[in-house]
Amino acid sequence: MKITKFYKDAIIPTYQTKGAAGFDFCAHLSEPYIMQPGEIHAFDTGVGVEIPDGYELQIRSRSGLAYKHYISLLNGIGTIDSDYRGEMRVLLKNYGDKEFVVEPGMRIAQGVVAKYEHIEFEEVDDLPETNRSGGFGSTGLK
Repeated sequence: MKITKFYKDAIIPTYQTKGAAGFDFCAHLSEPYIMQPGEIHAFDTGVGVEIPDGYELQIRSRSGLAYKHYISLLNGIGTIDSDYRGEMRVLLKNYGDKEFVVEPGMRIAQGVVAKYEHIEFEEVDDLPETNRSGGFGSTGLK
């Protein structure tokens, strides 16, 4: 996948281990940023990518930030489409009750590339019945 830096000091995402599925995006900041409790902020990464056709780039929370500091992606998982060429930005929310300092170069999210297919929609009057109904946990917990 091709990647470009929008700023000379931007950090190219990297896999932290050989078995890692995701690669880490870093905050491109000139100084630390203090996130207040409940605050939402879009962080620049300083990089852009050319995603191959038929693939998406999923932006995901880093589990350590979520578990230890209550910092997570606002929209759960973000999708970057293959025809987007702008700077990657990460939309984080401080779900905690304490300030959190995002430092320049801090790893703030991870990216995972996933293949997808476009489907054709066919409008019908009814759908075939199944034994499933109710949704939202209708199969139970155990």
